[in-house]
Amino acid sequence: MNWSLFSAVLGLLVGLSTQNTSLERPDKEDVKTQESIQWDITSKILDANEGISQNLMEGDVALSKKRNAMKCWNNDCKWKKSYSGLVEVPYSLSDYFYDSEKASIKKAMETFHKKTCVRFVPRQSQSDYLSIESKMGCWSTIGRDGGKQVLSLSVYGCVEHGIIQHELLHALGFHHEHTRSDRDKYIRIKWENIPAAHAHNFHKKDTNNLYTPYDYSSIMHYGRTNFASTYGEDTIVPIPDSSVPIGQRDEMSDTDVLRVNKFYSCSESHSIFVFFLVLEGYKVLPR
Repeated sequence: MNWSLFSAVLGLLVGLSTQNTSLERPDKEDVKTQESIQWDITSKILDANEGISQNLMEGDVALSKKRNAMKCWNNDCKWKKSYSGLVEVPYSLSDYFYDSEKASIKKAMETFHKKTCVRFVPRQSQSDYLSIESKMGCWSTIGRDGGKQVLSLSVYGCVEHGIIQHELLHALGFHHEHTRSDRDKYIRIKWENIPAAHAHNFHKKDTNNLYTPYDYSSIMHYGRTNFASTYGEDTIVPIPDSSVPIGQRDEMSDTDVLRVNKFYSCSESHSIFVFFLVLEGYKVLPR
């Protein structure tokens, strides 16, 4: 027997077996993962989205085939209100998610339920709905797109509280904070540190700012070094105080919540609904 040939073939088979195994998900839900690097939201999203084939703007915004995905300040892309004044967003969760991952997604939705009139509800037969799946990377279209609308939360890096809320806010119609129409009063874009191929990610949008202040702490704000040509270089600098933190990763800010309520006229419609419930003698529980 040619032992050299045998050893070579055996090594090749072992290598292929190792590669195939590495592509499979662990069988158990309680497998411990390595502690996440303390990056800001968009740095983690960009890392998860690196090299994927999905055509994305600003790192995680999927382009609509039905309309201009970068514009959502009208009723065409808002989710509809029910008779109760609540904005119901039907959704489905892929069975690819473990139960613990589904629980994380639902927990990220709870802030919307507690602080706004938006309710993410399991889809029954609604034609317009979010299909939350583990595609490659983390991404969403802007606002209601009509029909089945995929929101991707890859199990490899995207099923984290802040990232889930970030993508849900995109799906509700919100842009990244640094693209606000008035952003030049609050941040300076360091174009010299941004490759020409990525400059489009920093272009301003014709946004409706809802009479809310610029929010450095928004969960929709880019980090300080996103898309830098050289690792660690600043691409966004707050002004006039350059030391102001940007690009948090934990939870929607108070201003994020305020914008959802203003965009969907939450407080007014909900208050009217509660008023009529009280008139009819119903006991109204605190929200």
